[in-house]
Amino acid sequence: MAGGKGERLYPLTKERSKPAVPFGAKYRIIDFVLSNFINSGIYSIYVLVQYLSQSLIDYLRSSWNTSGITNNQFITVVPPQMRLGQMWYRGTADAVKQNMNLINDHSPDLVAVFGADHIYRMDIKQMIDFHISNKADITIAALAVPLKEAPRFGIVKADSKKRMIGFDEKPQKPQPTCSNPNLAYASIGNYIFTYEALAKIFQEEPLDEKITNFGEAIIPNIFKRYKVFVHDFGAQKLPGIKNYEESNYWRDVGTIESFWQAHMDLLGLKPKFDLANEHWPIHSGKANLPPSKIIQSNLQDCMIGEGCKIVNSSLKRCVLSNEVTVHDNCEIEDSIIMDSCEIRAGTKLKRVVIDRFNLIKPKTVIGYDSESDMQKYYLDPDGLVVIPRGISKWQ
Repeated sequence: MAGGKGERLYPLTKERSKPAVPFGAKYRIIDFVLSNFINSGIYSIYVLVQYLSQSLIDYLRSSWNTSGITNNQFITVVPPQMRLGQMWYRGTADAVKQNMNLINDHSPDLVAVFGADHIYRMDIKQMIDFHISNKADITIAALAVPLKEAPRFGIVKADSKKRMIGFDEKPQKPQPTCSNPNLAYASIGNYIFTYEALAKIFQEEPLDEKITNFGEAIIPNIFKRYKVFVHDFGAQKLPGIKNYEESNYWRDVGTIESFWQAHMDLLGLKPKFDLANEHWPIHSGKANLPPSKIIQSNLQDCMIGEGCKIVNSSLKRCVLSNEVTVHDNCEIEDSIIMDSCEIRAGTKLKRVVIDRFNLIKPKTVIGYDSESDMQKYYLDPDGLVVIPRGISKWQ
């Protein structure tokens, strides 16, 4: 599911959908879910796109091999087909229903419906094994979160055998798990259906403008009629995870602050989420660029993409994507700079997110005076300054 507007991530989503937003120096957000499928041995993938989808379509075309050696190996982009009327995708359930003809063509045993806008690693085979062993009709992936954080999520209640017995959307008094009174199960928006159950649900549940999502409307209505089980995402065993990493890291990078914080989680000697994992790699587009050059500079806890050039400057806790140039005497701290940006001499940046193709003029100061920043740039409620996408040199 890669069609959401990503309104809370504006202005990074001003000209692209949320899954197409660059992340972690060399990736796009969608790379994480696609890598989880590929690493799990699942190669039949439809990507349902909608709002501002051209950037994502271009990226998938150039960066992912969209066809395999058999007809059952593919990554295919599917915009709204309007087969059921003159309407776009109105939610997760509606999007899948509009494309049931594609699913029918393959006569699958199981259908996995996953979001494309989270940062995490997941072995989907373990979720499938759990689904099959319980003879489930539907399995929901959930993450155990502290009760104080539960009001931010859709909370799933399960019995001692992990069968779903209740659901509350962003409850003020969430129900704890059976095993720990301090935790609650938060749905992470990933589902596995048996094909028969999915087809039957769409026959039984007529979708309208109010009933369009699996998590908010469909599953809470049907868990008493179907065998719905809750897979504990936090219990998975994933190869290559280091002892210092946060156990089964998962983030919804739906706001500027959470997007920035997830980048900071990549940094340091012992990052919460270590991208260096040869047993469960995150795949991405391949850039044909020269190595980065660091000339007479001081870098602390930084992540640098390819083709960058940093001259006589100081960077602390920064993530730079490909082809970023930082000129003399710049001071940059706690910042994210995306592809093909140029930071001219004498610039000072602190807690700044700069989208692609921007030129920052000499001696610019951003992130030190909120009143001044507010007049010139987009200032997030959490105090982060965001500079929207600039103009490509090819335009």
